[in-house]
Amino acid sequence: MEGTLTIKERLALIRRRRLAVLVGLGLVMAAAVVAAVALGAVSLPLTTTTRIIASRLPLLNRLVSADWTSNQEAIIVSVRLPRVLLALLVGMGLALAGAILQALFRNPMADPGIIGSSQGAALGATIAFFFGIKASWGGLSAVQVLAFAGAFFAVVVVYVIARAGGRVSVTSLLLVGFVLSSFLASVVSLLMVISEDRMHNIFFWLMGGLGTGNWDMVLAVLPFTVVGAAAAVFLARDLNLLMLGEERAAQLGLETERFKWMMIVVASLVVGAAVSVSGIIGFVGLMTPHIVRLLTGPDHRYLIPGSIMGGGLFLVLADTLARTVIAPNELPVGIVTAFFGAPFFIYLLKRSRHGTA
Repeated sequence: MEGTLTIKERLALIRRRRLAVLVGLGLVMAAAVVAAVALGAVSLPLTTTTRIIASRLPLLNRLVSADWTSNQEAIIVSVRLPRVLLALLVGMGLALAGAILQALFRNPMADPGIIGSSQGAALGATIAFFFGIKASWGGLSAVQVLAFAGAFFAVVVVYVIARAGGRVSVTSLLLVGFVLSSFLASVVSLLMVISEDRMHNIFFWLMGGLGTGNWDMVLAVLPFTVVGAAAAVFLARDLNLLMLGEERAAQLGLETERFKWMMIVVASLVVGAAVSVSGIIGFVGLMTPHIVRLLTGPDHRYLIPGSIMGGGLFLVLADTLARTVIAPNELPVGIVTAFFGAPFFIYLLKRSRHGTA
């Protein structure tokens, strides 16, 4: 049947399929959030969970009658909902950054840690633990604030060192990012060794976790994720141009150097905000854009929103598994994402080598 379609009809069909994928991802993501809030050491009915969440939303709150207990509402509103929403936002931010960096480097194996942001955040958090800094700003601890500052500072250093002759080559960014990440990792290891009694806290932060999630963290990450997502969606066509190669993109009117710097800033701010409240959570930014690319194709007008929703969905599911699989204890969510992400990375690496051959 498709063989008889005109080019215009085929394009329309592809567009409808891609939109269907995005709608499907959005619906599954919303269902996963409700299910994640309902699951836990004390399981709650899905209907009750849905009504309590709806009671907190504008317009819908007038349609819901409060027939639940105060304990149920406290569990959902004060404990589970902020943690699930934080997982959603962190997953969205990491996947968004991964999609942006994979476009900039034109490599499906690029992830947010490739430009030093993750190790920069790790160093900032480790410094806060090492010196026992107890100050807080806007409801955020010194660990979170210094982690965010460290992530952004590391990316700026990488960009400044890699810049030569008014240009920044992809190869230079990769090399400088790798070297700086290795150096920062060694500093973190040194501080862990000499910190003694604080090593436990540093170690668990580095493994990634959302157990301390609260509304202050949600509100701190939300603006970075929303603004970063809006910027990436708005500039999706330019990301498509960059995939053609820097020279070709420049011929088509794209200011490549300015655009690369802008995208790196967006990615680093989003990653810094996400990692500052969750610790190091690997593979979300690597896996999600690649999987979504298989569903929507390489067009960033669909890949960016798909990656955002897919990343949020993936981390919500991973965090739900982390806190329920050995309840009442819980696993660091970074272990769960690595459990799925490491085999996927090996598959991706083998596929890339096969394609090169």
